[in-house]
Amino acid sequence: MIRLRNVALGLDESEQLLAARAEEKLKAPVSAVTVARRAVDARRKSDVHFIYTLDVSLRDEASALARCRDASPAPKNDYAPPLPPQLPAERPVVVGFGPAGMFAALALAMAGLRPLVLERGEDAAARTAKVERLRREGVLDPESNIQFGEGGAGAFSDGKLTTGVKDRRIPWVLDQLVRAGAPVDITFEAKPHIGTDLLPGVCAGIRRRIESLGGEVRFSTRLEALETSGGRLTAAVTAAGERIPCSALILACGHSARDTFDMLCKLIPMAPKPFAMGVRIEHLQRDTDRAQYGPFAGHPALPPADYALAAELPGGRRCYTFCMCPGGEVVPAASEPGMVCTNGASPYRRNYVNSNAALLAALAPEDFPYPGVLGGMRWQRELERRAFEAAGGGYRAPAQTVGSFLHGGPSVFGRVVPSYAPGVAAVDLHNILPSVITGTVAGALPLFERKLRGFADPEAVLTGPETRSSSPVRMLRTDTLQSPALAGLFPCGEGAGWAGGIMSAAVDGLRCAEALIASLG
Repeated sequence: MIRLRNVALGLDESEQLLAARAEEKLKAPVSAVTVARRAVDARRKSDVHFIYTLDVSLRDEASALARCRDASPAPKNDYAPPLPPQLPAERPVVVGFGPAGMFAALALAMAGLRPLVLERGEDAAARTAKVERLRREGVLDPESNIQFGEGGAGAFSDGKLTTGVKDRRIPWVLDQLVRAGAPVDITFEAKPHIGTDLLPGVCAGIRRRIESLGGEVRFSTRLEALETSGGRLTAAVTAAGERIPCSALILACGHSARDTFDMLCKLIPMAPKPFAMGVRIEHLQRDTDRAQYGPFAGHPALPPADYALAAELPGGRRCYTFCMCPGGEVVPAASEPGMVCTNGASPYRRNYVNSNAALLAALAPEDFPYPGVLGGMRWQRELERRAFEAAGGGYRAPAQTVGSFLHGGPSVFGRVVPSYAPGVAAVDLHNILPSVITGTVAGALPLFERKLRGFADPEAVLTGPETRSSSPVRMLRTDTLQSPALAGLFPCGEGAGWAGGIMSAAVDGLRCAEALIASLG
């Protein structure tokens, strides 16, 4: 089988033409064609079309490879979690059931190790009810919310599966998601996503598979402490006081587990790391479509348009968009009482009126106003408290139009209606966020307008703060992926500072599971 790239198809053309297009490029008859990747090519607004990568079977592959420079041998997706040399007496423990913990637990379960998963939040169904109560009534459950519970923070987001990581485990991860109920198109779309309406069910499907393989997932079970002896892990202690003997624990707690950070800071080496904070920016989705697709905007074959923008300002400050959610909404992402922060989400169909994205200022440890390893975390908390107070409580969020943010004057929400529930309050964001953030965002808006028409529309809405884009700390680990101070502890995923996004977290979870299995030998 060969992989054939750059096969073009018009928006009104059927995929049944792909075999004929492949034969044209290869100058030979083909016996089978499978779509490996599909992307929208909108670089020329006068000619928006699809570009396919195909896996093709034909009789004389060697001749076709020699004739066509867009052809190469098809890669083999042969990843499988390893098996242990022996089964240990104790079950390994996984803390956290977001993408990293979920895929670590799945790999361990497939290896016959019957992992025990501790998740402080609730299962997908109960957690969904708590998230909806915060949206409708402004009532927060600090233990079960958009950050904590089955699936982690990613379960209530766009479910974006794009990543800059190149890893042989990625096709396997996508296959497991499909097996658990995700749409099959995530295996070939250039920008795959599942959607916040489907993700909780997919996460529950993976959990049921782990359980069928002998694993156990305990919800509403928060890690309180770790016991050690002679530099080795000996037990995990829950908030309910249960002592669980264990010599191997994958710590995938997520970067909102701030109480866990406080506990770990006294136990293992950690370091502050660069991260980013800012706001969410909302536009009408139809305006985003026009800016990206030109006269083809609204074509039924095209997905809602997205974007990814970045700029370096004079003086070296960097601003970029992150987690862009086409046809989505801004959602409450608080996990601590009296604090407000935001995130973005989209359903699978991405059919809501607005688009939104995080608009972030890159921050380095030297920017943090608080000293120490957890200085970035303390800064996050300060800004979230200020936002809660400025918006008048009830988990409403401060919001401002781009026109008001850039030029002053009152915010009048008109053409772009803020989507954040439980509601917004018109507030000058300059009075909440520090100038290192507001100045960077204000400087970037006109630069982004040059790249994407309408981005700095005066009626676009800024809602904030966006503080949880990534972890402000990194838990150090050795080449065995264990903590250098505590053998048997495997810091993992976004919370540990080793991933950023669903796919990279899932891959890191698999790597840590492999390292744990290797340690058993």
